[in-house]
Amino acid sequence: MPELPEVEVVRRGLAEHVRKRTIVDVAVAHPRAVRRHIAGDADFAARLEGRTITEVRRRGKYLWLELEPGDEAVLAHLGMSGQMLVADPGRPDEKHLRIRVRFADDGPELRFVDQRTFGGLSVHPLLPAVGGGFLPAPIAHIARDPMDPAFDLDAAVAGIRRRRTEIKRALLDQTVVSGIGNIYADEALWLARLHGARPTEKLTRAQGRAVLTAATDVMNAALAAGGTSFDTLYVNVNGASGYFDRSLNAYGQAERPCPRCGTPIRREAFMNRGSFSCPRCQPRPRVTASPSA
Repeated sequence: MPELPEVEVVRRGLAEHVRKRTIVDVAVAHPRAVRRHIAGDADFAARLEGRTITEVRRRGKYLWLELEPGDEAVLAHLGMSGQMLVADPGRPDEKHLRIRVRFADDGPELRFVDQRTFGGLSVHPLLPAVGGGFLPAPIAHIARDPMDPAFDLDAAVAGIRRRRTEIKRALLDQTVVSGIGNIYADEALWLARLHGARPTEKLTRAQGRAVLTAATDVMNAALAAGGTSFDTLYVNVNGASGYFDRSLNAYGQAERPCPRCGTPIRREAFMNRGSFSCPRCQPRPRVTASPSA
């Protein structure tokens, strides 16, 4: 699933191409693409037609298009393979095209393409969010992310240290700090020289600040590289892949030498996926926290 840098790349591309444009027609080619819009595909289309996209916003890994007059938004769930593409109307349809949005100016259209159909679009009211601002109703509980100008580092560190869990699980909990997924959690922990199983209640303030600062640094670097692409399923709005996977220090690097000390990177099972760390730079704590959050 795309993490903060990948979603921000998409947000920026959408803002450049669809902001301040009025929707004239919406065609839903697959019902699963609007399954989160409970009223169905006809209502989804009717709610968008004739409305102007006023802004494209993101919090953490979540992306939405605000609609005039400012009380509703289209929430985009990219899932594992969802793509928000901008295309000239005459370009052939993509094989897995699910939703097409045309605009009144006859310019480039917006296409939602999703091979695995785990993602989708839906319209929701905007509600007051935790920590201020307004978010689509389903994600109103999501915390601010480290790239948000209003992000409070000390408050986030305090929130993590209050949890009785492991640091990596806390980093992945979007209600504590948002935007960090499996890739950037492993990279941030490597930079901070912390093992993901370290108990949060035993984390010092300095360690908490170090890992969140590392997360910010590594996501900024990934953003500059266009995000991380391991296959063709993550692309920006023009269909281009990101290249940060070439700069990863820990994630996906099992058995390769640690860039810092040369010890082979270790892969461990973690929440039905993999967790990568250096056994020497990031020793596993002797006593781990309960896995419950």
